[in-house]
Amino acid sequence: MTTDTTDTTKSANTAGTARTTGKSYVVGVGMTRFEKPETRDWQYWDMVREAGSGALADAGIAYTDVEQVPVGHCFQASTAGQRAAYELGLTGVPVYNVNNNCATGASALMLARQFVEGGLADCVLALGFEKMKRGALGSGADGGDFSTSPVARHYGIMAARHGFEMTPPTAQIFGDAAREHMERYGTTEAQLAAVGAKNHRHSAHNPYAQFQDVYSVDEILAARPVHRPLTKLQCSPTSDGAAAAVVVSERFVDRHGLGDRAVEIVAQAMTTDTEESFASGSCIDVVGRPMSRDAARQVYERSGLGIEDVDVVELHDCFSINELLTYEALGMCEEGESGKLVESGATTYGGHWVVNPSGGLISKGHPLGATGIAQVAELVWQLRGEAAARQVPDARVGLAHNIGLGGAAVVTLLRAGV
Repeated sequence: MTTDTTDTTKSANTAGTARTTGKSYVVGVGMTRFEKPETRDWQYWDMVREAGSGALADAGIAYTDVEQVPVGHCFQASTAGQRAAYELGLTGVPVYNVNNNCATGASALMLARQFVEGGLADCVLALGFEKMKRGALGSGADGGDFSTSPVARHYGIMAARHGFEMTPPTAQIFGDAAREHMERYGTTEAQLAAVGAKNHRHSAHNPYAQFQDVYSVDEILAARPVHRPLTKLQCSPTSDGAAAAVVVSERFVDRHGLGDRAVEIVAQAMTTDTEESFASGSCIDVVGRPMSRDAARQVYERSGLGIEDVDVVELHDCFSINELLTYEALGMCEEGESGKLVESGATTYGGHWVVNPSGGLISKGHPLGATGIAQVAELVWQLRGEAAARQVPDARVGLAHNIGLGGAAVVTLLRAGV
């Protein structure tokens, strides 16, 4: 293998050797089963030991090979990343605590990629975990004071247009986006429920998924309402769990003979809110469709690939409506056509893409800090042909989409082989 760049920079390690900037690869992934909170007797460091050890074993390397460790989590204390990573070894490597709301996992992975592609490290371990409480997520404001919440502007837009109801706030803002989509484009409740039915069906073959039950569209529509039109089976649950990914340079792949394990990170982009998120007063924009669209556009431009080249997608279906909005943002269909797209079968096995073969957040679960890395773990297994009963045939290119309200959107494009 050869690299296509010539820029060099000094290493951060004690040897002080020059590194060549260039490509990055995922060579090992691991994750725990995602569990309903308070059902398993474990701590967050137990989760990370399991997921991190799995990723290192998958790569066939030791923790002593790791030079940097970004760790994503939202609900634990400041240096919880160190407490968790110390379960893997006490080598003195830098540990970075990352918190970017629901996009935390992908943000930790992005740091790992930047360390490698920037020439600062040859081997980085990205970790993400969460130990959560049962029940719906709140506003993110201390004591329920929306005025001090990081997402106060977002909820203010929602309240100005739709008022504020006594339902879980995250379900409310996405549910209001669903109402707007239905009013504007004629999207139906059955089309929204079809997202949940698809993802629950996919998770039946995923041993890591929190839920493995299959439901029909009618059963999903009949489930307990959370915020109309969203029912419980269209909403991601709170979850405990961890995921890990080993990201390395091309040189590391060559030196350790990891070509058969390596999946290339072809391109990656993160975007945050712009004026477009708020100018329209629409919850569709407030919950992140413009951010997701811009991140996808950057990834396509940098990679020279388009959505038509993608075989398998893991996207952020925190609620069924967000899967539909993300179809549109990724360019899988025109605005307003996403309900028809899922209804047509284009996003499941036998269709143009397989979206959320893991079961997605709705059925696999959503431990915030782990989600973005878990998406990439699923794609790595798919692109290696190791996904067993949920394998997407001949998958060569995968796309991950992880978004956090407040806001951040991360899109990652992966390709099999070196």
